[in-house]
Amino acid sequence: MTVFQLLLLGATAFFAFRIYEHIQSLQETDDVEVAPRRVAPFDPEALIEAADKAYEATDLGKAKALLAEADVKMPDNPEILNRLGFILAKEGDVERAIEHYHASLKIESDDDIVHNAIATLYREKGDLIGAKTHYESALSIDADYEVTYFNYANLLVDMGEKERAKEMYEKALKIKPDFMQAKFELDKLV
Repeated sequence: MTVFQLLLLGATAFFAFRIYEHIQSLQETDDVEVAPRRVAPFDPEALIEAADKAYEATDLGKAKALLAEADVKMPDNPEILNRLGFILAKEGDVERAIEHYHASLKIESDDDIVHNAIATLYREKGDLIGAKTHYESALSIDADYEVTYFNYANLLVDMGEKERAKEMYEKALKIKPDFMQAKFELDKLV
C-alpha cells in the first residue's frame, strides 16, 4: 500500500469509529430504551499512527492533539515525547519542544537522535554551548552517524572554531563519501 492509501485508510477508520461512537450513544426512538454501549477509546498506538498520518497531511495541529492524547494515556513514553517535541519544534515552540526532548532523555538517555534534535534547537535559539554539549553526547553514543558530525561542524563554524569544524566535516565524509553538503561546506573552509 502506498502512503496515500494508508492515509486514506486511517482517515476512513477514524471517521468510521467516530460515527460508530455517535450511533452507539443515541437512544432508540421506540418505547424500549437501550443502554448506550460503552466504546473503548483509542489506544496510544492508534493515536500515534493517526498523528503520523495527520503530520503527513501537514495538519500539525491535529498531529499535536493526537500525540497529546496519547501522552495522557501512556505517560513517560519516549516515542510519544519525541514526536511531540518534533511537532512543537515544527510549530516554532522551541522551548516546549526542548522540554519534551529532555523528558524523553530522562527515560532513555542513550538516544543520539534526541541529543541531535536538542542541539539543533539550542543552536537555533543561540545557546551554542548547550548545542555543543548535546552534539558531543550524540557522538559519544553513535560515532558512526555522519549527520551529527555535519551538524556539529556547522555549529563549530558558528563558534569560530574552523579547524575543528574541518575535522568534523572530514569525519562525516569518511563515513559517507558522497555527502555533498559536507563536501560543499568543507570546501568553503579550505
